[in-house]
Amino acid sequence: MKDEKNYEVGFEIRVVSNLIKRKVESILCQKYNINITGLQGRIAGYLYHNRDKEIFQKDLEEIFSIRRSTVTEILKNMEKNELITRESVDFDARLKKITLTQKAFELNFLVSKDIKEIEALLKKDIEKEELEIFFNVLDKIKKNIE
Repeated sequence: MKDEKNYEVGFEIRVVSNLIKRKVESILCQKYNINITGLQGRIAGYLYHNRDKEIFQKDLEEIFSIRRSTVTEILKNMEKNELITRESVDFDARLKKITLTQKAFELNFLVSKDIKEIEALLKKDIEKEELEIFFNVLDKIKKNIE
């Protein structure tokens, strides 16, 4: 175990995040010949799992804790790649509802199996109790920086 004085939580989280991101993007690129970032994939997954709700840009900003300018660029790229459409709503002309395209639905179906395999790989050799502690610590870290 590392000496506690040497723990740099933010650095380690960033390293693990980058490793996961590279793994997911590598699989998507190799297997499906698509160029989509991990965050675009997570947003598509969120939209897929919440397809019965109206989702707007501000919702994605809050859910994924990302800036408006970042979400704007991500959505532009997703629209350009025909993964989403933005549709006006009757009750507020300023708002655009974000909807997945058929292409994104098909892609989500294919990729969901791969995501489950990556999740299993991440949890390999980690006991249930260790995962519970890990998630409790992550929750505390999130609260500390909010």
